[in-house]
Amino acid sequence: MLSISEIIVPFIAVVMIIAPLYLIARGGINRKNAKHKLIAQISIFAGVFVVCLLVQANQFTALAEEASVTGATSATGLGFIAAALATGCSSLGAGLAVAKAAPAAIGAISENPDNFGKAMIFVALGEGIAIYGLLISILIINQL
Repeated sequence: MLSISEIIVPFIAVVMIIAPLYLIARGGINRKNAKHKLIAQISIFAGVFVVCLLVQANQFTALAEEASVTGATSATGLGFIAAALATGCSSLGAGLAVAKAAPAAIGAISENPDNFGKAMIFVALGEGIAIYGLLISILIINQL
């Protein structure tokens, strides 16, 4: 059963995050105050994150005790982290590759429509990076 603090603190955190967005939408944004409002929003989010982390700190010990009972080791956890990093980093790399290749491909096609096949190959090669990362992450998870 959740305690009253475990119910109210996340609610307060959500209100603290949403309230500045309401003020931004109501007051409008111009070049002068946009930077200050963005910095305030980021700092409020960081503060709320730290508060929620501190409130839920006792849950981490309960999860650690449960993991020791079920037989999960740190190697299993590191394996899942490695799989997540393989997928995440390869997806970021694929996104950057496609972000650079697609506009160049569109420009090449607009100059000469015969370049369509050659241009799309480079865009597809960028997407292949994400598939390779996903494959590596599947191989890692199969070994766990």
